Amino acid sequence: MPSIAEHWLRRAFTVACLITIFTTPVAAKNFSKPQAQPAKTYPAHDDHPDEMVAIAADPYDTAEKAKIFSINFHDHGFLPVFFIVTNNSDQPVSIAEMQITLTTANNSKLTPASPDDIYRRLVNPQGGTKPQMPLPFPRSKVKGTITDKERAEVESSQFAARAVEPHNTQSGFLFFDIEDIDAPLAGAHIYATGVDNAKGNELMYFDISMDNYLKPAH
Repeated sequence: MPSIAEHWLRRAFTVACLITIFTTPVAAKNFSKPQAQPAKTYPAHDDHPDEMVAIAADPYDTAEKAKIFSINFHDHGFLPVFFIVTNNSDQPVSIAEMQITLTTANNSKLTPASPDDIYRRLVNPQGGTKPQMPLPFPRSKVKGTITDKERAEVESSQFAARAVEPHNTQSGFLFFDIEDIDAPLAGAHIYATGVDNAKGNELMYFDISMDNYLKPAH
């Protein structure tokens, strides 16, 4: 006959197993940011060999790639772009003042949407992030709410790095509002300025052609 200690040990083990069984599927559904590769390995990148810094942009513009999100950003008028900064030098670089612009073929200049911009669009799909004239008929979509999971997904996916350590890579998503733009990537460029070396000197601006992303069998 098992001792009292053995009895409680078995019960504790059983409870631990049940916790694992019931919590693992939930955890698996949480957002997981892609593992970033060195920036110059992506089709759309700009490498500065002399400054030893490279920046890449990988749009998540297909249904297959967008599966990593629980939010359908495309249906809400946003283009997620995985943004990667690789520092191959022996000194850190600062990106705290970095400015990023997506310039389309028709010269529309888009800056990354803030989390609040995204939340407003999710809550009010017809409201957009820009002021709009009221329509003379009821809207087909109604206001909703932001779930804790959606809020966590937006916040955890954002590119938020302020520096890149030597021989390291930082990454995250930028979300561009393309609701009123057809074919936003063809002929477009992503420009990044405000990248400073360890001495505080700004590096040459980065110019990432989106056509280089579209050229492969995509």
